[in-house]
Amino acid sequence: MLRAKNKIGLVFFPAFDWAISPTHPEREERLLYTQDQVFEEGILDIEGIVEYKPDLVTKKDVQRVHFCVPDLWAVMTESHFISAGGAKTVAMAVMDKKVQHGFALVRPPGHHANRVVHGSRGFCNVNIEAIMIEYMRQAYGIKRVAIVDTDCHHGDGTQDIYWHDPDTLFISIHQDGRTLYPGSGFLSELGGPNAAGTTINIPLPPNTSEEGILHAISEVVLPILDEFQPEVIVNSAGQDNHYSDPITNMNFSAQGYARLTDMLKPDIAVLEGGYAIEGALPYVNAGIILAMAGMDFSHLKEPDYNPARVRQAPEVTRWVEKTCDKVLENWQQRRYLGEMYRADYTFIDRDRNIYYDTDNIHEHQKETVRVCDNCGGALRIDSAARGKKHVLAVHIPRNACAACQSQGRDWYEEADVAAYDKVYLQDRARDVIEEKSQTPQ
Repeated sequence: MLRAKNKIGLVFFPAFDWAISPTHPEREERLLYTQDQVFEEGILDIEGIVEYKPDLVTKKDVQRVHFCVPDLWAVMTESHFISAGGAKTVAMAVMDKKVQHGFALVRPPGHHANRVVHGSRGFCNVNIEAIMIEYMRQAYGIKRVAIVDTDCHHGDGTQDIYWHDPDTLFISIHQDGRTLYPGSGFLSELGGPNAAGTTINIPLPPNTSEEGILHAISEVVLPILDEFQPEVIVNSAGQDNHYSDPITNMNFSAQGYARLTDMLKPDIAVLEGGYAIEGALPYVNAGIILAMAGMDFSHLKEPDYNPARVRQAPEVTRWVEKTCDKVLENWQQRRYLGEMYRADYTFIDRDRNIYYDTDNIHEHQKETVRVCDNCGGALRIDSAARGKKHVLAVHIPRNACAACQSQGRDWYEEADVAAYDKVYLQDRARDVIEEKSQTPQ
């Protein structure tokens, strides 16, 4: 009998009852083909590869991360509770040391969902990785977490959630935002004033292949992870960098994904995008599973794979190397950049216009963060969506100092409920969620 070198846990959830439309790329067949291949190849018969059934997340699990407007039930379906629950299930298996690694092959995905949620962006309603991570922090007491997002699209929602968190390193490797949704993820996006440098974006040009993506992993991601020393590494394992993906322009392969996983050695991987349903996903997911299990994946190859057709051009190689050099320069100068950002401010504001492409919602946010030397800083978000609700959302970080706890409470208690449809408080220091409105709930 074959035996896995590393014991790993898998969760499958295709979400039969959730699809944007019957022919949309984000539909249940994304995982059904993978499930079929895993069963047909006998991967679950390998000793040390264990399947778990997804549990559901709780309402509080979601509210630790999101301000759902007007409430959870307007934003989430049962499938979203199970998808996030699948990620939570494998995280618990890893943290309880039942397995060494976990892979949540679930949908709907989540990395485009921001802290404030009025609807769906990029097929994402809630951020399943962030919900999983904050559950792990609450239940297991972990502090430092690294998220490496290898989806072809920039993980703008995860970036937003952890923009002000110095204990979360967020690294996104993606196709340049000038050429692909969501149009963000540039080198200058480094994190908020209390967490400058812990947001790292590696935008790569179209037609980047294994050579370029694996160069970014070996020369940038691994050295930064080694210096940051996270307790847990999470891979947002999007698979739309594949050369056959219908909505992106990259040239990665199943072998490349397996090698990336072998190099990164994530504790937990969570499926994100990937829309070449038959030609890529079954092979890519098999490669990720074999790599996490510490097994040979050298035989893995798509039927139509032609290395000459997806070879990286010299000008792409030069562009990738130049980008990686600049990322490392920013990382090395992060303390200086943070000091320049903070200057002598007590509070720093940020105005943002956010478009929910899936639901055609326009949101405007005014964000205020307290500049703090001791924690991530109290955060106040005034959010108004055209034709929707106007809300005030206050966040107190889990490691908040006394001054930021006091500021957050003051913002919440002094808020004029007549000016908003709802006022929320997300007090992570006490793990308490509160809300108030003109009409008592």
